[in-house]
Amino acid sequence: MHVQAQGSDAFASGDGNKANGVNQMTGVTNGMSAAELPALSWVKAQASSPQGNCVEMAQLADKRIALRNSRFPEGPCLIYTPAEISALITGAREGDFDHLLA
Repeated sequence: MHVQAQGSDAFASGDGNKANGVNQMTGVTNGMSAAELPALSWVKAQASSPQGNCVEMAQLADKRIALRNSRFPEGPCLIYTPAEISALITGAREGDFDHLLA
């Protein structure tokens, strides 16, 4: 597992008021640049290659999870709830997406 800090620590922590995927307290929105996020510990799978074929994840202060492409670390992030990531990981473990790699 690889961990890397990125961004500035400019956003408040806490749940805030969530509307349309935006945490009103932190200002974190789906699709915003990773460079605009607060300092985060980004994690990627050990199976990722040195050529940057990986997706990185980081937990936000409000417990949502940001995903980014390691080849574009300042590019857009997708923001998910823990339940959404749990469903994704469970589906991957159970082979639900194996056909996408064939």
